[in-house]
Amino acid sequence: MMKKHRAQRGSTTNPHNRFFQHEYEVLDDYLEHCALEGEEFEDTRTRYIEVFPKTIVTKNNSPDVPFTWSINPYQGCEHGCVYCYARNSHEYWGYSAGKDFERTILYKPKAPKMLEKWFERRGYQPELVALSGNTDCYQPAERKFKITRQLLQTFLKYKNPVGLITKNALILRDLDILKELNALNLLRLTLSITTLDEDLRRAMEPRTSTIKQRLKALEILTKAGISVNVNMAPIIPGLNNHEVFNLVKEVGQRGAYSVNYILVRLNGQISDIFEDWVWEAFPDRANKVLNQIRETHSGTLNASDFGDRMRGEGRIAEQVKAMVSLARKQYLHAPPPSALDLSQFEIPSDQMRLF
Repeated sequence: MMKKHRAQRGSTTNPHNRFFQHEYEVLDDYLEHCALEGEEFEDTRTRYIEVFPKTIVTKNNSPDVPFTWSINPYQGCEHGCVYCYARNSHEYWGYSAGKDFERTILYKPKAPKMLEKWFERRGYQPELVALSGNTDCYQPAERKFKITRQLLQTFLKYKNPVGLITKNALILRDLDILKELNALNLLRLTLSITTLDEDLRRAMEPRTSTIKQRLKALEILTKAGISVNVNMAPIIPGLNNHEVFNLVKEVGQRGAYSVNYILVRLNGQISDIFEDWVWEAFPDRANKVLNQIRETHSGTLNASDFGDRMRGEGRIAEQVKAMVSLARKQYLHAPPPSALDLSQFEIPSDQMRLF
């Protein structure tokens, strides 16, 4: 039985940043003082911090990731997915991979202008750029800052192909631009749908769109003629691996043309964050979940070898692979998208820039 989550955040802890020499600890005396005075011992509100990086397009060198270039308009992610591999990157910015990752969001308002300069480099050859390779480009901050929408407008202006990966139904706000990109064969779109269990979604991905909203978004997008891939990522043994057939059936009925998956791996600080979370959210089966994850990664919660790290190994990994393969054949019937058209790329004239 799932224990009710005590806060609308994913991580229950805020572990020490590995790059810091010193760390601090909240003592019981201070907590008692706060309780007596009716004060909160920490600020739980989300902070937004404007940042100005020198570059905006990042090159990916991992053979496990199907794109070379990506843009992250936000660092940190308020969605709070407890398993998120991007948590570790927040330490590079001076924050914790735990609660800080969810409530200290760095945003890049100059990203659209920087993308224009990147397109206008001498000798640039058009290539797909993904939004985002790390954190979700449609996380709650996007409602306020609209950076992703501005980036999509830039992709359309230069007619450069773009890939989108999100688990937020906010993507429907930009359906007008997506339709235009799609009509030009300049769009690849992936929705992340990890579970059909709303209680599990609330515990595991507390500030994401509901499952109902995501399924509705999938249906609207496909009815608009946009090809959509669904990521069941991650599949976590003992939590959602039993949902493979039902989930693929649901998204297939709503027009998804493909379903990909990743078997959970808990790299870096995420293993401790996830372990604390699973003991609090699912105390009755935490041992089972953790042991089954270890079984898929040679006795550890993490796996770093290219190729194997996303799919795992052993009996459970083979079962998941077989279930996904069979479910795809049984439930996915929509045609794949047409090939991306790289021939349309153009740098707008100075006159066009006035509009």
